[in-house]
This record gives sequence, C-alpha cells and structure tokens, in this order.
Amino acid sequence: MRRVIALCFLLLAAVMGFIHIAGRPAWAPFLIVENAAANPDEETQPAAKGKALSKPAVLTPHADWLPDTGAPSVHAASLIALKDGGIRAFWFAGSREGAPDVVINTSALDTKTNTWTLPTVVMDRVTAEKGLARYIAKLGNPVPARLPDGRLQLFFVTVSIGGWAGSSISSMISEDDGLTWSKPQRLITSPLLNLSTLVKSPAITFADGHLGLPAYHEWIGRFGEFLRLDVTQVIDKRRMSSGRGAIQPLVFVGDAQDATAYFRQTRSAGLPKQIPVSHTQNAGQSWQAAGDLEIANPNSAVAGLVLSNGMQLLALNDVQAGRHRLVLMMSNPKIGQWHTIEVLENDEALPDEQRKEYSYPYLLTDDSGDVHLVYTWNRTKIRHYHFSKPWLAQALSQLPQAGTNANPQSEGAQ
Repeated sequence: MRRVIALCFLLLAAVMGFIHIAGRPAWAPFLIVENAAANPDEETQPAAKGKALSKPAVLTPHADWLPDTGAPSVHAASLIALKDGGIRAFWFAGSREGAPDVVINTSALDTKTNTWTLPTVVMDRVTAEKGLARYIAKLGNPVPARLPDGRLQLFFVTVSIGGWAGSSISSMISEDDGLTWSKPQRLITSPLLNLSTLVKSPAITFADGHLGLPAYHEWIGRFGEFLRLDVTQVIDKRRMSSGRGAIQPLVFVGDAQDATAYFRQTRSAGLPKQIPVSHTQNAGQSWQAAGDLEIANPNSAVAGLVLSNGMQLLALNDVQAGRHRLVLMMSNPKIGQWHTIEVLENDEALPDEQRKEYSYPYLLTDDSGDVHLVYTWNRTKIRHYHFSKPWLAQALSQLPQAGTNANPQSEGAQ
C-alpha cells in the first residue's frame, strides 16, 4: 500500500513538474573564466628537467583548526573567498548531528596573519522558524556561493519532519561578505511537497549570471539533481543520476558545455564501492551515466576543484569501508589518471575501535591560487589545510607522465 501511495505522489509530481517547467527560459552555457587553460601560470607547470620552479622554496602544507565553539559535535564545513582576499568558513555545531540545538557558525580567515576570527552564529533553529514561518526540527549543510553582483548567498538544509530525507533547501543573502544576513527564504524545488532536497557541493555559474546548484534526494530514490537558480527562485532542474546509489554530486566544469559530476555512492552490498560518474555535453541540460571513477568510496562525500592550469584535485576517503583515511589526489584530465599527492589522515594501522572519522571535505581556491581544504575531524573539530601554489606546482611536477607505470592503489581511470 505504501508503494502505491508513493507511486501516486511521484506521478502527480511528474505532471506538476511538467507544467512548472513548460515556460522555463532558454538554457545558458557555463561561465568560463579565460585564464588558465589557455595561459597557465608558469609556477603551476611541471618543472622541466634540470630547471627549477620560479619559486625556489616550496612551502609544506599548513594545518590548523577552525575556532572551537564549545559544542561537542561539529560537521559539514564549507568555504568561500572574500573580497578582501580572506576566506570565510561555515559549519554546523551542536550536541550531535540533527539535534535541536545545532547552529550554523561562521569564521573568517585573515590570510595575511593566518588567524581566524571568533566564531559567530549565522543561523539557528529558532531564527530559521521565524524567518521561514514554519516549524524547523533541525538544520545543517551550509554551502556558500558568490552571486554575479558580488553578494554572498548561503544555502542550508532544514528539516520540519522526519530525518534528512524530509529536507528542503533555504538560503539567505549577505551584502557585506557574511557579517549580516537577510531573512531566509525557502527554495521551491518541487510544486508538490517540496521535500527531500539537500545540498552539499559548491554551485556553478552560468554565462547569463544564474547559478547551477548540485542537489540530491534521499526519499524514495537517492539521486542527484541540478537546480538552475535566479537567486532564490528555481527556474529549472534536471536529473543527474537515477536509482538509489548516487548522492551529493560534485561538478567539474570542462568548458562552456562540458562537465562531469562525481557522486558519493550509496550502493547496496555487493555493488562496487567506487565513485559514480555522470556527464553532460550541453551545460547541464541532460546528464548521462558514465563508467565509475575507479577509486574506492565508502559512502562518504567527495570534494574537488579545477586548478587554474586545468589540473583537478579530489579530497576523499579512498577506502571501501570506514572514514579513517583521507587523501588529496591530483589528475591531469588529458592523461586520465588520479594520483595521491598527500595523505592527510590515516588510521589504517589502528584497531577498528581506535580509528577516528575524517569526512566531509570541502575545497576552495583563493585569489592567489592557493588551495584551502576543510573537513570534519572525528566529529569534534574542523581541520583546515592550506596548500600553497608552489607546493601544488611541485606535486604536479612529480606526477607520472603518460605511458608510465603508476601505483594502481593511487589512481583511477576516468
């Protein structure tokens, strides 16, 4: 009986959805910033044989912690570059994930002094209730984005009933780079119940100024969805995957029409514990499943970005079970191999009961070309890593070239 009711809801949603999108505007290409692939910076290129990089000293990665809020549990950190060259972080904290006391915090990093500001609360359950005029049981997963007019937009997940499968996405706007925020507004992603839509990964910008927000569902199916937004209005959406095995899509844009999405796998026992992949050749209007990225994934989020020279980075748990190992990988898309360039955390030598959790990575490139990574450290802290541009250049110079033998445990075929 439950399946019949669920099927009726899906059919009704399909009809309503068709009516809803009948008048959607023309689709735009992805926004491509003309810098890197055509004119890569000299210091981010592999060093020629016998020739030193332009910066003689390659800094080691710098690690620190986001400020302690006193909460026993923290999770789901994210980052955005600020207009003054700094970095702003967001994360949620409370007695446990999904508890009524969970709040979304923020802190800003001064990259000149390497210091974080005291954390402040961006959103809590009571404020969300008042702003959205509806009951809110819990909230989480903050994801910031930069609008074309320079304003900052923060997406976050709220739940009014049930677990995360009953989520919807809300957002608010800041005109002062995150110091103050507007009243939250709920995104209408479905004309029916508007439930089971979550966000985790960074947004993509279209050439017409609209945002493309990778989202996902966890009710009935577990699949990715690509939302096209005009600030707080969903003007279109497209399915990125199907079934129950792929959530939290991460989008790598190749050019104005081409992009690849990597997913956190949620497959049942016996199916490959690897990274599901979808591809678009029309700027996200349609997505086709591709072969897995052959890197282990233990039902855990992946993070990634494209460097200014076209190289790609991935941060993930590269094991089939558990979240006790976290690595940073790099790939040259022209060659099609991934290689581990830094093992960030590794408890594999410890007994199971002593292993910690390292999860939910999030990557960002700042204005100088340096890379910043944040991730959950055993649910009690948020770890921050800073990788300098010269360090990334050295890592690139040490990658195996096409045709060379590579360690199969540190690469995957695209």
